Amino acid sequence: MSDNPDQSEKESQDRSFLTGKLVISMPHLEDSRYYQSVIYICGHDETGAMGIIINKPLSNVKFTDLLEQLSINFPPSAPDLPIHYGGPVEIGRGFVLHTDDYMTETSTLITNSLALTATLDILRSISYGTGPAKYIMALGYVGWGAFQLEQEIQNNGWIVIDSSQDLIFATNFDDVWKSAMASIGVNPNSISLDYGHA
Repeated sequence: MSDNPDQSEKESQDRSFLTGKLVISMPHLEDSRYYQSVIYICGHDETGAMGIIINKPLSNVKFTDLLEQLSINFPPSAPDLPIHYGGPVEIGRGFVLHTDDYMTETSTLITNSLALTATLDILRSISYGTGPAKYIMALGYVGWGAFQLEQEIQNNGWIVIDSSQDLIFATNFDDVWKSAMASIGVNPNSISLDYGHA
């Protein structure tokens, strides 16, 4: 325990930040962009938060389409992977959330096992099979202003859970939201609008 009240307050604030967590949209969340969304929080501090939706693959964009649009040469063996709708902010910008076995100077380490990279090099590496072991490619991201995410959680818009790679890199996208709820013993059908209030 710290003798310095300012230090204690800072440590308390640091513990409340949600970097590396998952937030799950509540069933009654009215914004259709986030219906049954599970979002990995890539960064969260006093200035706001940034996250990537992990369970909304785009139906009209595949990995090889993206490579062609970006004029990246790729081999015939390049995997035809889904590209995710990462969120409504900067929808034309690409992000790769991945395991930390692949790191470049432009990669940002989020936790001790996951990183975020937003450069073309990682796309080229993935196409040649030399990228990270696990990854999600997304266009756009979700952004919150200062204390906006905290307010939305308090208003029962989101449930916060610990992240797991099984959920983050799951390929059964339709089941991720239910699986995330089930991981904390929540049946979505039984949630009331007052969930979370004391």
